[in-house]
Amino acid sequence: MIRATLIISALTMLITSGTIAANDWLRSVPDFELEDQNGNPHSLASYRNRDFIVFYVQGVGCPIARIATPSYREARAEFSDQNVEFLMFNSNIQDNPARIAKEAEEFKIDFPILKDTDQELAKALGVERTAEVFIINPKTKDVLYRGPINDQLGYETQRNHANSHFLKDSLNTVLQGGIVNIEDIPDSKGCLVAIF
Repeated sequence: MIRATLIISALTMLITSGTIAANDWLRSVPDFELEDQNGNPHSLASYRNRDFIVFYVQGVGCPIARIATPSYREARAEFSDQNVEFLMFNSNIQDNPARIAKEAEEFKIDFPILKDTDQELAKALGVERTAEVFIINPKTKDVLYRGPINDQLGYETQRNHANSHFLKDSLNTVLQGGIVNIEDIPDSKGCLVAIF
């Protein structure tokens, strides 16, 4: 009886610790007021009329972030008839708005790229790498998904076509009122973002 109680206690602790880890992984977004690469202001409040915001972590010179941008653009096109806003943000200390604007022009990035100068978003969201995406409810500030766009890119690997579309599947889930199972989502591949 004592042994059974100990096993149940241990299992409960494991389940509880797993839940805490998953909840910690999905954080909340703070109110923000940031400018994009063209000097246009953006705030969380200005997107309260949207059902969801999708954020993409951009970094100047990062090859993975550059290569993944068409997949992000494809997701935006697929959900263009939904009330979802697609944005990027850059938290790299070395990337100023002029460098970001030059990168956007050179690689035809047609998304607003918010400059997270004080790394407010990066710190709040626990950002570690570029090319990671977040689905956010702007009304509750809850992060409902974080991870890669798909499984097309890895370190030193690139598939011609993605087999798993994590962002699209997660958007479909949350748009239908469901909850994304974060345990099924792999880590994002991208360039390190130095957080100070």
